Amino acid sequence: MYRLAISTFIRASPQICFDLARSVDVHLQSASDSDERVIAGRNTGLLELGDEVTWQGKHLGFTHRLSSKIIILQPPDFFQDRMMRGPFGFLEHDHRFEPQNNDTQMTDVLTFQAPFGPIGWLAERLILAPHLRRFLMQRATVLKQLAEQQPATSKSL
Repeated sequence: MYRLAISTFIRASPQICFDLARSVDVHLQSASDSDERVIAGRNTGLLELGDEVTWQGKHLGFTHRLSSKIIILQPPDFFQDRMMRGPFGFLEHDHRFEPQNNDTQMTDVLTFQAPFGPIGWLAERLILAPHLRRFLMQRATVLKQLAEQQPATSKSL
């Protein structure tokens, strides 16, 4: 297992950040470099508890499909999605939103395991971790930009 943690300070409320982070539309915008699209499940709007989405995108030169499901939803502080089907042996993504006065500390924790035993272990560290870190940082940058453009009194998207 490999664990990545990305923390981003955002000048917006936890509710705004929480809603943007579970927006299918924002995910697609942040993943545009990999040509991600929804091929099954909710294809727009905010993901809710139990929603499952199958994403397809090009990563590391190959087209991949990954189905994930929202398994925990605790607005506006936390949600977790887990891979149901896809290229990893295991993948779980925790999304945390901690209030910092009127702002938010957003933390993404991605825990994953590549298949193929020792070869997978090596791939996790040399190839997958750097790629997924860049992917999460791009997502966080887009989310931060969008959140900081929202009016402070905005309740939802």
